Formats: sequence, structure tokens, C-alpha cells
Amino acid sequence: MWMRSALAYRASFLMMAFGNFAANALDFVAIMLMFSRIDALGGFSLPEVAFLYGTSGVSLGLADLLLGSIEGLGRRVRDGTLDVLLLRPAPVFAQVAADRFALRRLGRITQALLVLGWSLPHLPVEWTVGRVLMVPLMAVCGTAIFAAVFTAGAAFQFWAQDAAEVQNSFTYGGNAMLQYPPTVFARELVRGVTFLVPLAFVNWLPALRLLGRPDPLGLPGWVDFLGPVVAALMCTGAGLAWRLGLQAYRSTGS
Repeated sequence: MWMRSALAYRASFLMMAFGNFAANALDFVAIMLMFSRIDALGGFSLPEVAFLYGTSGVSLGLADLLLGSIEGLGRRVRDGTLDVLLLRPAPVFAQVAADRFALRRLGRITQALLVLGWSLPHLPVEWTVGRVLMVPLMAVCGTAIFAAVFTAGAAFQFWAQDAAEVQNSFTYGGNAMLQYPPTVFARELVRGVTFLVPLAFVNWLPALRLLGRPDPLGLPGWVDFLGPVVAALMCTGAGLAWRLGLQAYRSTGS
């Protein structure tokens, strides 16, 4: 229904999608401006930073397209309109995720794909079948990890009711951080996004393996391949948090 609504006015949809594309493109323009004055950022060249930017942007863009609307759950909890979704013969999670589905978010994905596509042939990598397959695997695992963060943040809103910005600090804020090399951040922060909220598995750790870069934390090499395991564990944990939050929901009483 929301897709048909968005496409009912094609010119408006195209302008909104382009606006989404352009707004996100400004982030990469800022990176390009930095590289107009420097040759490397934290030891990484422009194509390598573009690779980080593209993989992170694609992962967040896909998760945002599928589950971005879930951040509005707090409003439904506060005004009691979540009760309507509980009465329908469909999973509440699917209904909340599909609520006000914004097809214009394809602009973010398209922009990130273009940057990623430009970076790949410019990377100092000898491409093999395994290394080629790592790129789509990174996108899938990264999407699952960001989706888990979206879900866990929404589950927290069953109790906090107005915590969308806390969730955004880990999703959009995490994406902004993953666009840059881990070598430009303090080691404590890198540890935090590796062991506490493991966003490093979206692109940092597998990218270091792909680019032949040393791990700033000195972790064993096999850790770089744990993306699918981390994504599965995070999705499982987020699913349990969602079930607990839904069971704790008591409506507004009005």
C-alpha cells in the first residue's frame, strides 16, 4: 500500500529519492575534499576509504529500507495505537516494519552502491573467487547486524517509549563511524564496536582481511570471518528482546 502511494506521484517520488541520494552523497563529497589535501587517512587511500564507505552504506541502506520505520514504535506505544496492530491477524513486527514503508530510501542504497562499484577496481587487491564472494557476504551480514540493532532499539522503546534517538546513535551514528578506517579512532572505541556493540563486523574486520591490513587490536585472523556468526547471534538476541518487549506491553489504559 505504501509503495503504491509513493509511486502514485512519480515526479514527487523521483525528487524525494534523488534528495535522499544527494543528501547521502554529501558525506562522500566531504571525504573527497579531505583527500584533495592528503594522500592517506589513517594509512588508507581514497579507494580503500570508499570501499569502507560503500559497504557500510549498502548494509545500513538495506536495513533501513526493510526496518527503518520500526523506529516509530515509541510513538505507537505512547498513544496506544499499537493496540490496533495487536488485533490484526499478522505479526506485529512485520506490521511495524511495513508501516509508512519509504521506497525513497533506495536513494541511499544507490549512492552507496555507486561508491562501492567505483572503489572495487581501484583497490590494491588481487581478486580471487573467495575475495569476490566476500563483498556480497559483507553486505548480507552487515544488513543483518544493522537490522538487529534496529530491532533491539525498537524493543527498548516498549519500556523507554521515547528512545528513537538512542537507537539512531547506534545505526546512523555507527554507519558514520564505519565509513572511516578504524586506525583514526581511539583503541577503546574500536574495542567497544568490536566486543560491546559488534558493528566492526559490518565492514571493518572483513575489510582489513580483504585489504591485507593488520588488525589494530591484534585479534587472531579467524575473527575476521565471524561476521555470519555475529549476525546470527545478534538477530537471535534482538528477536528475544522484541518478544520480551511485546509481552511487557500494557497499552495506555485509555
